[in-house]
Amino acid sequence: MFKQLQSKYYVFVGGYLLTAVLGLTGCDSTPSEPTSDSTKTPETTAQPVASEEKISAGEQANADFQDKLSGQALLNALKQGGHVIYLRHTQTEKDYADQLEAVMGDCSTQRMLSEIGWKQARTIGEGFRKSAIPFDKVISSQYCRAWQTADLAFGKYEKNADLNFPKAEDYTPEQTAQMKAQLTPMLTTVPTTGTNTIIVGHDDLFEAATGIYPDPQGMAYVVKPDGKGGFELIANMLPEEWEKLE
Repeated sequence: MFKQLQSKYYVFVGGYLLTAVLGLTGCDSTPSEPTSDSTKTPETTAQPVASEEKISAGEQANADFQDKLSGQALLNALKQGGHVIYLRHTQTEKDYADQLEAVMGDCSTQRMLSEIGWKQARTIGEGFRKSAIPFDKVISSQYCRAWQTADLAFGKYEKNADLNFPKAEDYTPEQTAQMKAQLTPMLTTVPTTGTNTIIVGHDDLFEAATGIYPDPQGMAYVVKPDGKGGFELIANMLPEEWEKLE
């Protein structure tokens, strides 16, 4: 179950059920700080409000995930190498599906990193440097927000079209299977001895391959290939957590 472009909220007002649909469109090319919504429910409204929208199975799997290693134990494992670190690109100015209009090589047609996203990427990179976590390959999708995250954090990257989205908003089972087939070989490839491989990609591909929707933007999953075509998910990391490993 992948994210949709619209979200519905149901509210009981005066005994009637109202449905509000929020559409997420457009791309703002200028980085801007997020703004808070100051809209409040009037104090005179004492009507019951329906429960929040049910989250998807992938979002629930992300919320339920339990680290197998953390802190010093995780850092020791990463320093030994042998892991694939799948990083969802850091925060963008807006979050919407741009794969229908996006032209590879033209950042103006795509979602772009926000100022917060730039800071998150640098924070991740600083965490790797402070803790001396070894890495060799840095693989990125062709989307600007992905390779820019890789560049800001790690100073290098190689683009791979297999990390791109299919040209669709709602994926067919065939497209989901295609994304899984494209990403799985990267997650199961054992890195060069003593190093780790970093993949900077997107949410839906990781969900297709693992059943987990990585949220929020900037979320990383540490993956351990078993050398036999399989892998184990070891831990997930928020951008600010990389600096706290040491």
